[in-house]
Amino acid sequence: MESDFKKIFTGDSLVANRIVSKLHEIGIEAIAKDEAKSAQLAGFASSMLGQVDIFVNVDEEERATIVVDSIT
Repeated sequence: MESDFKKIFTGDSLVANRIVSKLHEIGIEAIAKDEAKSAQLAGFASSMLGQVDIFVNVDEEERATIVVDSIT
């Protein structure tokens, strides 16, 4: 199954929040996926504490990558 989304960042939740905020400012819709938070809400433990994945539409990957590079 092919996805329309591409992962552009994995890392600290504070940095991820800055990236998502900046992407939204320039009109790029980003999805932040926090596995640890999801596991915690479901009642499970996770070894990925604080790690967040950010996904964007493949059509916006190039612009989004520039934003990630400028913040990290």
